[in-house]
Amino acid sequence: MALPKSIVLIGTLDTKGEELLFVKRLVEGHGHRTLVVDTGVLGQSLFAADVDRDTVARSGGAELGELRAAGERGRALTAMMEGAAKVVLQLRAAGRLDAVLGLGGGSGTAVAAGAMRALPFGVPKLLVSTRGSADVSPYVGGKDIAILHSVTDIMGLNPILRRVLANAAGAICGMAEVEGEGERRRPTVAITAFGVTTPAAERSRDLLVARGYEVLVFHANGTGGRAMEDLLEQGLVDGVLDLTTTELADELCGGTQSAGPRRLEAAARLGVPQVVVPGALDMVNFFRPEAVPERYVGRQFYRHGPSAVLMRTTAVENAVLGRWLGEKVGASRGPAVLLLPLRGISAYDRQGELFYDPQADEALFGAVRAAAGPALVEERDLHINDPAFAEAAVELLLCLLDAAGVTREVSSGN
Repeated sequence: MALPKSIVLIGTLDTKGEELLFVKRLVEGHGHRTLVVDTGVLGQSLFAADVDRDTVARSGGAELGELRAAGERGRALTAMMEGAAKVVLQLRAAGRLDAVLGLGGGSGTAVAAGAMRALPFGVPKLLVSTRGSADVSPYVGGKDIAILHSVTDIMGLNPILRRVLANAAGAICGMAEVEGEGERRRPTVAITAFGVTTPAAERSRDLLVARGYEVLVFHANGTGGRAMEDLLEQGLVDGVLDLTTTELADELCGGTQSAGPRRLEAAARLGVPQVVVPGALDMVNFFRPEAVPERYVGRQFYRHGPSAVLMRTTAVENAVLGRWLGEKVGASRGPAVLLLPLRGISAYDRQGELFYDPQADEALFGAVRAAAGPALVEERDLHINDPAFAEAAVELLLCLLDAAGVTREVSSGN
């Protein structure tokens, strides 16, 4: 049998105490240790937690009594979420957290998920939630959090919930027992992709794999961009081929697939070698026609799929996006190149296609050149999905990785 693991349980012992105690006994029955973190605020705890609610509140910069007296639900949730995040990080650093399981309704889910998002990739994270059948993207973000729908409310044990919680206990124990792959032996490159840049991403991936690199491909749908930035922060990515920066267009225009204003900043700040391409900056994403803001009535749209409506960006918007690209990549502490495909930046931005607009593209390219400066910009008279463009992008990245000593450093243990 695997050595006992330390599994942290997060929940409110005033409202979910019975259920947490049930899970605690199940996990310990599997031969593992538990540490209970109480994130309740108002009622009495059913049993003593290993990390009590006062400690959690203070870790979040508040006093429990003040939170109760204020009666401000939002403030209390924020304090307990921030406190729980600090607690789990401290437990992890002390070697007392191998996996984490949380229980919650709407508020409890937010608090437990916030704590889980603070933990690095690879730490097993499982959340049993009444929100499990809804849109869980606000809770998961870009992290590897597994969500299990509780089916019934978490308000007293019943035959359905007992089975769900038993499954959760078995799952988190199994995840904790799985050993990792160990130290990386090969350098790792991240690539961003979208449906309209898939040929470029696939060709680039094939070339990098053939050269002995591990390749992580991220779908540039907001969540993918955030996940890549998170892994960069954790030091798990050695180089970036950012072929698809479309999430910036959604950030600018209020689309549904923004990765937030910090997109494109992690690699630059950390000095990770990167080649950046304005892939799919000709479009903004909306889930359906009725989700398009009124201010965009009369714009050029394309129904990409049942739940995807694309809006063509204008020359004015492209000029802003080009400036953002140039400034963000221009701030890089490591080797970086902005690579421009002059014949089009997506499958729909090609001569004869709906989004083909050379003037809008030139507004983008001109702004990139002005903001980044000539030393950082390379151009190719190719379309982004031409095989030769992917080959050029990969060769540039390999040169940057070699100049930074990435290959020699990571491969030295072979």
